[in-house]
Amino acid sequence: MVKIRITGKIKIKFYLCYDYQPAQFNFHFKMNDTKLTGQTFWENYWEGKPGNRKKKTSLLIKEILRFFDRHLPATPGLTILEVGGAYGHYLLYLTRHFGYSAFSLDYSNVGNKQTQETFEKAGIPVEVFERDLFADNSDLPKFDIVYSLGFIEHFDEPVNVVACHLDLLKPGGILLLGVPNYSGIYRKVLQRLAPSIEQTHNMKTMDLENWKLFTEKLPLEPLFVGYIGGFEPLNMKKLEVKTISNKLIHNFVRILMVLFSFRMQFLRRFNSKYTSGYLVGMYRKK
Repeated sequence: MVKIRITGKIKIKFYLCYDYQPAQFNFHFKMNDTKLTGQTFWENYWEGKPGNRKKKTSLLIKEILRFFDRHLPATPGLTILEVGGAYGHYLLYLTRHFGYSAFSLDYSNVGNKQTQETFEKAGIPVEVFERDLFADNSDLPKFDIVYSLGFIEHFDEPVNVVACHLDLLKPGGILLLGVPNYSGIYRKVLQRLAPSIEQTHNMKTMDLENWKLFTEKLPLEPLFVGYIGGFEPLNMKKLEVKTISNKLIHNFVRILMVLFSFRMQFLRRFNSKYTSGYLVGMYRKK
């Protein structure tokens, strides 16, 4: 059975997350933390996505799933919450693979319906909370695992965003964060082909040096923080400015996508802030 629970007012409202403040942590969170993308953006985004159409799994996605397999606890019955959980494909994988109990939180009605469809087709139960992460979510339960993929980079103040994740996590629970890397060698190409990327993403979140703030300001023990996936030409696939020169660059990117999907996969073993396609952080809540 699939449940969608609509609670509270769905609007941009910020709540000072993580209510206890031990002396060793200094909190300077903005009450009006800036979202680089709003609810209208995401409703339109998910409307344009073929939610449950089958498509080939990219090598980067396979690398993310491989990370799950290696690092997450294989304990059936643990509760897991995906923040920004529209689509639900990662959540479905984790539920099937580990036997977790699935929960999703997202303020997009369109995205939540797609998550519902994903789980209904699989015949697996999920409970969906249609609400804003930054609302007062004190009425929600605490979860064993809380994660988000491609979420925190859409905010100017990611520390506050991570703090709101912690509000939903049990003591000793696992927090997992994932962010695509549009910085490094990808940035110059994207500035030409798809300038909207910098407008809707906080590029500072794509440097792991800045992730040190999470453990400095929040009660988190790092378990793994690093780059994964190796060189990922798919990160440069988007084409918005369709000049002749940009189309030539875009065609070259497509050639690289083919090469790095088949003949040059071994280069994906090498990871750095400049070349890797993805960043992952895994923490335990103190």
